[in-house]
Parts: sequence; C-alpha cells; structure tokens
Amino acid sequence: MFGKVKKVFFTGVFGILYVSFIAQLVYILGWTHGFENKLIQLALLSLEWLVLIAARYLSKRSSGAAQHNGYNNRRR
Repeated sequence: MFGKVKKVFFTGVFGILYVSFIAQLVYILGWTHGFENKLIQLALLSLEWLVLIAARYLSKRSSGAAQHNGYNNRRR
C-alpha cells in the first residue's frame, strides 16, 4: 500500500518539476534581456536539471533496492 502511494507521489512531484523546468526555460529564452544574463540563467538551469536527474536516479535506485532487499537474505 505504501509503495503505491510513494510511487504516485514521486511521479507527481517529478512531473511538476519537469513542467517547472520547461516554464523556466521559456521564461529565460523569451523574457530575459541580455545575452550574458541568458547564459548565466541557462547555466543555473542546467545545474538544476542535473540535480533533478540525480534525484530521479537515486529515487529509482532506492526503490529497486527496497523491492529486492529480502531476496538474498531468506530464512531457511
């Protein structure tokens, strides 16, 4: 039960973060003045994107480890 709630919650959170990323990208490209400012903001956005990818990777990795935790440690 908790696994399903966790899966739906994290899928929703990451979905919101992806939409936020696209909105920030549109804002930077459309409404930011000056080439240097655009480059700085795109660099910061790329760092945010790397953190998002790392969080998604660690979330999936911990989820997979939790599912297979008891596989090798079965009682005989």
